[in-house]
Amino acid sequence: MFKTFLQLSRFKKRVVSLSVDFIALSFALWASFALRLDVALWEPNRGQLLVSLLTVVFTLGVFVRLGLYRAVIRYMSDRAFITIITGVAASALLLVVLSYGFSVFVPRSVPLIYSALAFIFVGGSRMSMRMLVQYSSGRDKERVAIVGAGKTAVQLAKALQQGEEFHPVLFISLLPANHRTLIVGLPVVALSHLEEAVRSYGVKRLLLAVDADTGVNRRELLTQLEKLNLPVQTVPSFSEVIAGQARINDIRDLEIEDLLGRDPVRPDNAQVASSLFGRSVMVTGAGGSIGSELCRQIIRHQPKCLVLFEQSEFALYAVERELQQINAAEGLDVCVHPLLGSVVHRRRCEAVMLSFGVQTVYHAAAYKHVPLVEHNVIEGVQNNVFGTLHAAEAAVAAGVELFVLISTDKAVRPTNVMGASKRMAELVLQGLAQRQSDTVFSMVRFGNVLGSSGSVVPLFRDQISSGGPVTVTHPDIIRYFMTIPEASQLVLQAGSMGEGGEVFVLDMGEPVKIADLARKMMHLMGRRERTAEQPDGEIELVFSGLRPGEKLFEELLIGDDPQGTPHPRIMMAREVCMTWPEVADTVKQLQHASQAFDCEGVLLILKTAPTGFAPNGGVGDLVWNLSPRPLAAGTAGKAGTDLKSVPRAENEKRGQISNLSPRTSSPTC
Repeated sequence: MFKTFLQLSRFKKRVVSLSVDFIALSFALWASFALRLDVALWEPNRGQLLVSLLTVVFTLGVFVRLGLYRAVIRYMSDRAFITIITGVAASALLLVVLSYGFSVFVPRSVPLIYSALAFIFVGGSRMSMRMLVQYSSGRDKERVAIVGAGKTAVQLAKALQQGEEFHPVLFISLLPANHRTLIVGLPVVALSHLEEAVRSYGVKRLLLAVDADTGVNRRELLTQLEKLNLPVQTVPSFSEVIAGQARINDIRDLEIEDLLGRDPVRPDNAQVASSLFGRSVMVTGAGGSIGSELCRQIIRHQPKCLVLFEQSEFALYAVERELQQINAAEGLDVCVHPLLGSVVHRRRCEAVMLSFGVQTVYHAAAYKHVPLVEHNVIEGVQNNVFGTLHAAEAAVAAGVELFVLISTDKAVRPTNVMGASKRMAELVLQGLAQRQSDTVFSMVRFGNVLGSSGSVVPLFRDQISSGGPVTVTHPDIIRYFMTIPEASQLVLQAGSMGEGGEVFVLDMGEPVKIADLARKMMHLMGRRERTAEQPDGEIELVFSGLRPGEKLFEELLIGDDPQGTPHPRIMMAREVCMTWPEVADTVKQLQHASQAFDCEGVLLILKTAPTGFAPNGGVGDLVWNLSPRPLAAGTAGKAGTDLKSVPRAENEKRGQISNLSPRTSSPTC
């Protein structure tokens, strides 16, 4: 019947509500007299009937005036009950006034009994209707448990009760004292009784709504939730909701920080702000994962202008539009200049830096995908080594004060071209730092970035959502991880501390085993791994083998003697570097080999320089392996040669590279 009521028009609903309230108030009056006079079938006289009728009609008028019939029963709040109390109190007062005015016998206790009965009948009818509506809609919704019992959890429960997708059935409290209590009508269960409660209430999903100020160890909490093999999702923080950045019922997958399982490194915002405020800043590779996040954080420090340098038209358009929205929404008034260009073009870089009076450059432009660079050796070296060199020399010529290179942990004892090229880029900047002192060059080295393009987290999430299999290269492969905002904050922090030629690295805690991360994501997305012991699992974990140039373990330091910095979690590496003449000679050889498309020669140069490059296979360049002939005369080589076994005499005989003896006496920077 209540479904039929919900389908009526607004006018018809009001007519029905008025009719129901008329009957309820009339019955409340009759019952109050019957109870007071102890008469089972009390019959009013003419005066009592008139007073009763006037009281009921007046009360309905008060309800209309107070807006009771404008309230939608499904979404009725506590204010509706205050309205009912106000109307009932006015009705009881009128009953007293009318009884004296018309000299009608009304016992003094009748108005009190009538008030109680009227509130019960009028409020109870609405409460009953709302409960029926919620119960009916709840049967078709997914049953969820809310982890947390604070203000965020309560707001989430109220929002979900009005929604169409999830039906909250209980709270999971992190405080044992809250066990077996009720919050907004829902039972509260302590975390120690989680498994039993999930089974008894038929929970199909867990929603994480823990207040930020609770101090809970999210890593330990997720470890406990992981055992249930139920999908675990989270909601925005209370601060995001208050700021209008999200709604409380915006259910989303777990934050990358939750999967990372450690506390992020916090920057010294005052020091960073002082190094950016009112300055002209340029970001190369501004449309990439790191570059775009750098731009988001830089613009909030209100530089005078922010120059976005990017070779991808769409990426530049997207980041510029987003930054302009931030600019307008937060009233920052920062000049944002989107410029197309490549860092391998020195004249373009220098012209841009001079035109906008750039004082600080964050160099994020690079090719970072290991297998792709392995298959495109020359392009990787051109972009990572020569792009860094040309951008840095342009910065020196344009009078840039600070130049910060975004490096990688793969530059430490690299086994692939990408890591070797990034290590060579570090050596180039260290050499330039020795050659001059006007521009301060610094490097920031960090691990894998979760959530970036090519990151394993979105890849695993897509594979799990599509039913698997989840592919991991090796069961023992481990990596250091950072989030994009954290990595960007570190870059800004290190940039403010640099004095010239430093390589900054982060104390990133314990590395993460990729296979364990994949299993964790499976469990937290409500899937089970299919194994020989558990053949009914939904997702299979497949080990595909190490890719070209990939190694099991990544490192952040080449040596074992890092120096401290003013920031407790940032260290400064002490590593072998090259003098500028050695850098210039190596770069010249790389240039000749690149122009000749001699991939084998390029890799040999990188191996001979103090990069620590130790390739674990042959030349992986796809074009070279199809046609392994350098363009210069006398530089033919064998495709796919294993560089570890190439004798020095053979390379000298080829006549393409000279003076390639390893530099064992290079200085330490």
